[in-house]
Amino acid sequence: MARLLVVYHSRTGGARQMAQAAACAAEAEVETALIAAPEAGPEDLLAASGYLFCAPENLAAISGVMKDFFDRSYYEVLGRIEGRPYAQMVCAGTDGSNAARQTARIATGWRLREVQPPLVICTHADTREKIMATKRIGGEDLTRCTELGAALGAGLAMGAF
Repeated sequence: MARLLVVYHSRTGGARQMAQAAACAAEAEVETALIAAPEAGPEDLLAASGYLFCAPENLAAISGVMKDFFDRSYYEVLGRIEGRPYAQMVCAGTDGSNAARQTARIATGWRLREVQPPLVICTHADTREKIMATKRIGGEDLTRCTELGAALGAGLAMGAF
C-alpha cells in the first residue's frame, strides 16, 4: 500500500498549517504520516512511497530544523529511495525561492522525482514584528495546500508516480 510522508518544521505556525492542510487532504487518498522534522528520520523516509516537505524560509534558506532532518537522514537513505515522488511547500515572508532551491537540490541528490512545482506561500512578513508573529495562512492559500496534498495522495494511490 502506498504511503505519503509529510515532514514539516514550523516556528510561527504557518508551515504547520500548510502541512496539516495537505496531509488531511492526502489522507482521503492514501495512508499519510505527518511528522515534525525533529521527530522524523531515515526510517520514516524508507517506510514511505512518496514525500511532501514543508518548511519556512529563514534568512533566505530552509529552516535549520528542516536542514537538520535532511542532515540526519541523507546518507542513511542515499541510494535506497531513488525514483520516489516528492513535492514541497515553503512558507516565506517575501520570497521563498532559495529555500525551494535548497530542498530541490537535496531531493536531486537522493534522485527523487519532483511531481509538482514548489508551492511557495508568502506571508509578507518583512519586519521583525511580522516575522516573529504567529502566522495565519488564509483560506485561498490553504486551499492550494489542500489541492497539492490531494493530488499527491491520489497520484500515489493510483500508482501514477
